[in-house]
Amino acid sequence: MTNQELADLIFPNITKTIADYELEYPARNLPEGAKVVRFAPSPTGFMHIGNMMSATINYVLARSSKGVFFLRNEDTDQARTVEGAVDFIHHILNYYGIMADEYEYNGEIIGNYGPYIQSERMEIYHAFIKHLITIGRAYPCFLTSEELEEIREYQAKSKKRIGIYGRYAKYRYTSNEELAKKIQNGEKYVIRFRSEGDFNKKFVFEDLTQGKIEFPENDIDVPIMKSENKLPTYHFAHVVDDHLMHTTHVVRGNEWMSSVPLHYELFKAFNFKMPKYIHTSLILKKDEETGAIRKISKRKDPEALMFYYEEKGYPVLAVIDAVLTIANSNYEEWRTNNPDKPFYEFPFSPKKMSPSGALFDLDKLNNISKNYLSKMSASELYENYLAWAKKYDSHVYELISRYKDDTIAFLNIEREIKKPRKDYENYSTIFSKSWYMYDEAWSKDLTYEFAKITAKEEILKVMTSYLKIYDEADSQDIWFQKIKELASSMNYASDMKDYKEHPDNYKGDIADFTTIMRVVLTTLKMTPNLYDIMQILGKERMQKRLEIFEESY
Repeated sequence: MTNQELADLIFPNITKTIADYELEYPARNLPEGAKVVRFAPSPTGFMHIGNMMSATINYVLARSSKGVFFLRNEDTDQARTVEGAVDFIHHILNYYGIMADEYEYNGEIIGNYGPYIQSERMEIYHAFIKHLITIGRAYPCFLTSEELEEIREYQAKSKKRIGIYGRYAKYRYTSNEELAKKIQNGEKYVIRFRSEGDFNKKFVFEDLTQGKIEFPENDIDVPIMKSENKLPTYHFAHVVDDHLMHTTHVVRGNEWMSSVPLHYELFKAFNFKMPKYIHTSLILKKDEETGAIRKISKRKDPEALMFYYEEKGYPVLAVIDAVLTIANSNYEEWRTNNPDKPFYEFPFSPKKMSPSGALFDLDKLNNISKNYLSKMSASELYENYLAWAKKYDSHVYELISRYKDDTIAFLNIEREIKKPRKDYENYSTIFSKSWYMYDEAWSKDLTYEFAKITAKEEILKVMTSYLKIYDEADSQDIWFQKIKELASSMNYASDMKDYKEHPDNYKGDIADFTTIMRVVLTTLKMTPNLYDIMQILGKERMQKRLEIFEESY
C-alpha cells in the first residue's frame, strides 16, 4: 500500500490540496515593512496579564507598521475549554481599545483569512496532514495510554529524554498494510509527525528578543492530530494557520522557547517560511511574604488576572502604560517625553525586553494611575467613577448619584492647579478617601483622629466659637484670617516662629487649631483643602457633625 492510499483511507473526503489553500489565502497587499501579527489565546482559562502584554505588543507592532493585527481562537484543547473565556477575551480587547482588525465572534467573521476559530478549520488541517502522510512525514500511531505511560516511566527511571522517538516510536516502522488493517478494525489512533531530526545535531535560531540561540534538532514524533475528535494539536495547527494567514511576527511567552525545534522542523517539512519570533519575558513579582522574586501566579496573585484591573477601577491607559513599561525598558522614558502621544506610536523594540524576566510592580501601576486620574477634569473623573460604581458598588453608586454636585465639587478640590492632588490609585479607592462628605456614612461609632488637642471640652469650645463666625460668602483669604484671629483669642499661636521659640506660652499652634476643625468635620487629620470641604458641607451640616461628635466622643 502506498502512502497516498493510506492517506486516502484516513481522509477519504479531503480532496483539496495545499496548492488549493494557497490560492484561497493569497499574500496580503500591505506596505513594505508592515507586520502581520496575531493574538491567539487558548480559551482554557481567563485572560491574564501575560496575555495582555502579548496583545498590547501585537497591537503596537501592527499600528506602528501599518500592518494587521488579527485575533485567532486556538480552541483545539476542547476538554479544557472554560465557559465564558472567549467572551472575556473580546471584552478585554474592546475595553482596552486594542481590538483586532480581523476576528470571528458570535458567528460574524471580520477579515478575509478566516475562519479565525481553529475548530472551524478542521478540513484545512486534515488536508495538510494528508499531505504529510503522502510524503512520508506523518503516520497513524496506535500506542495506548497504558503503553505511553510505561514508556514514560521507563524513560524517567532510566534518566532518558521523555517522548516518542527512536525505538519508542513503534508505529513509524510498521508497514502501511498493517496500519490500514488497524484503522479498518476501528482501533483508536493519533497521527504523529515523522521527525527527521537528529538530537545530536544543532541548529541556530534567531529570536528577536534573545538573539541567536543554538538548539538540538527535534527528533520526537509528536502527535499532530488527536484521536478523540480528529482536531489538530496546537503545535501543528499554528504552523498551518500562521502560514496561510501570512503572519510575519509571532509574539508569545518565553515558555514556548523549548518548542522552537519542533516548530522549526514543522515549517521546514512544508517548505514554509517561518515567522519571526518574539519570546516575551516572564512576568515576575516580589513576594509580599518572603520578599523573593518569583513568577506571577494566576492561583496566588489576584493581579495576575485581567478581572482585577477593571474591578479595581484602574484607567484603561494606566494599565496599558504599566504593561508596556514592563515590556520595554525604555517605555517609561518615552512616555515622560511624549505625555500626549497615543501608546501605539511607541517604537517597540524586542531587544529592549528583559530576557531574564520583567518585574511587575503594583506600586508603579498605582503611580501611573494616580497621574492619569489627576489629569482628568472633575466631571470626567465623576462620570468614570459613576460608571465603575454602577457595575461594582451599588452603595457608592447610590450615594454619588444622589450627591452629584457635591461629589464633583469634592473631586475638584486642588485639581485645577499646576500640580494637582494625586490622591486616588483607582476608582475603587475614591470612596474610602471621600466617604466623610456623605451624611449617610456618619454614625456614633466613628473614630476621630485627633492629634495634640484631644480634650472634648476644648474641642467643643473651638468648634462652637468657630461656627459663630463662619460665613460661606468669605473668600479663602478672609476665611483663614478669621481662623487666625479666633485661634489667637483662644491662646493658639498664629505665628509659627513665635510658637517654636515659646511653645509653653500656648495651647498649640494654628495647625493644631485647624486640625480640631478638620477632625470634627471629617474624623481625619489629613484631608484635601479644609476651606473647600467647608464650602461643600455648609454651616448647617457642619453644626450637625459637631452635634454627632458631642454625643459620641
